[in-house]
This record gives sequence, C-alpha cells and structure tokens, in this order.
Amino acid sequence: MMLDINLLKTFVTLAEYKHFGKAANALHMTQPNVSLHLKQLEQQTRIKLIERSPFQLTQAGERLLETSQRTLLELQICQADLNAINDLKIGTLTIAVSDIISRFLLIRPFQKFKAQYPGIDLTLLNTTSSQASSLVKNAQADLGFVISKEQHNESLHFVELQELSWCALGNGFEVQMADNHKRNDAKEAESDTELTLILLGHDTRTRDFIDEGLPSLNLSNYRVMEVGSVDAQIDWAEAGFGVAIIPEFAISTKQYLKSKITPLTGFSSTSLGYVVRQNQVLSKATKQLLGWVDEEINCSDESK
Repeated sequence: MMLDINLLKTFVTLAEYKHFGKAANALHMTQPNVSLHLKQLEQQTRIKLIERSPFQLTQAGERLLETSQRTLLELQICQADLNAINDLKIGTLTIAVSDIISRFLLIRPFQKFKAQYPGIDLTLLNTTSSQASSLVKNAQADLGFVISKEQHNESLHFVELQELSWCALGNGFEVQMADNHKRNDAKEAESDTELTLILLGHDTRTRDFIDEGLPSLNLSNYRVMEVGSVDAQIDWAEAGFGVAIIPEFAISTKQYLKSKITPLTGFSSTSLGYVVRQNQVLSKATKQLLGWVDEEINCSDESK
C-alpha cells in the first residue's frame, strides 16, 4: 500500500513541532484530526511511530521522518518545475533577498513584472544571504539574491550579476598601507586613537567576507560595534559613531549622505548574484524578471 502524502505531511509537521496542538495550528487543522492522521498512518505502516508521554519518535518514526522529508521536498521541487514548464501566468513567485539588495535591484524590475504578469503575485522573503540560499535549496523560494563568493554547493547554482566594490563610510577613516612602516610622531599619536568599525553581526555571511578583508586595511587600533542591518550601519556612521564598512551599492539607495566615502579597492573578492537549484526549470516570467534585473545592474554601472 502506498502511503498517503497528506498523512506524511501531518507526520512531518508533528515531528517538527513535537506538540499536537502546535502542529494542528501550523496545518490549519483541529487537534483531533492530527491525532486521526497519525492513527491512520500507524495503521498503514503497521508500526508505532510516536511515543506521546513524553513526546518522542520511535526508531521507526525516525526512519519514516527521514524519508518523508526527502519525499515532500522532491514533490515541492517537482511542482515548482511543472509550474515553470507550464509557463506559469497565475500563481506566486517567491524571492528571498535582503532588504538592502531588494531596494537596489528589484523595485523597477518588479514594476515592469507586475505590468506584464498581473496574474503572478511576487512574494519577498526578507533574509540574509545564507538564509536565502537555504530557502531556495528547500524549494521555499524560487530565487535567492545573495552576496557570495563562488558557490561550491552541489544543490545550488550561483550566477554572478556584479562584482562587488566595498567602501568605508564615516569621517576620520584612514587606511594604513601595509608597506608604510615609517610614521612621524604626529601620526604615531594619531594611531593611538581607537577607531570604531560599525559592522554586521557574526551571524551574517557578509560579516565573514568583511573579517577576511580587514587585515588588508592594516588598521593598527580599532574596536567593533555590531548592528543588525546595512541600514543601521549607515545610520550610525552618519550619526558620527564610527566607520561602516559596506558594499558600495548600499549607498546608492541613500541620498544626502554627509559622511566621507572611502573606496576600498581590492578589499574582498565577492559578488552580487542569484541562486537557483541545480537543474531548476525557470519559467518565462522568471527569466524575464532576471533580464530586467540584469538591465538594472547595467544601468547602475553606466551611471557611475
């Protein structure tokens, strides 16, 4: 007997929440129906899958969970590909992207998209680059726009749109060249002043790239102030609390910046691009959106 997909979905959700009531809420079902689905699944498999007090999966439940998660993911990916092959004109296109990248890349392309494909809803998931990659991998997003180095991920394909340039935003910033060993007394005194770098938190991929690039700046004395977004970096730097190290494109979305902008040539070899699943079928609408995004990048480059 083939196992019922709906029962498997209930079982996977129950295993995730480890609570019948919470699983029922997530599935928009009643708690008795969740219990009924579990009972029917145990009848089909002829084995106990869950111990209720305390809640835990049996050995059979662990084995079924592993297979069920893969099966449901494959079905979700298959449905996305079928929609693309069917030249989806009604439905939802889900994009995972950070707020700062979406404002830089997507506003005008989205306007064009909505005019040409009014039946397709565009959904934005505001995420970090790492989260965007994970959402695409798990078929929870159709596209992910990310800051990245060359991807080495068997399940994802990365397409570079633009090589990133970095800059330091803030007054009083001085890049100390690695070969500048001789300083006069005035400069030595100046180097004793502790510089505040305003950086993203360690839970972001962008911070990893910044940490890799910091030694190239040869800064003698600095402290780090961590904030939660590029917008926050810019605001704190503008308020005079330190120097923000950010991708140059981030300041293109800001007008009337008063702080000094210092280009950081060769700071970090990173790219702005998008990720899709390996061998993912892209619909005509998705390809058109990516074409408009590419045009947006080219217009931005020409305006520099």
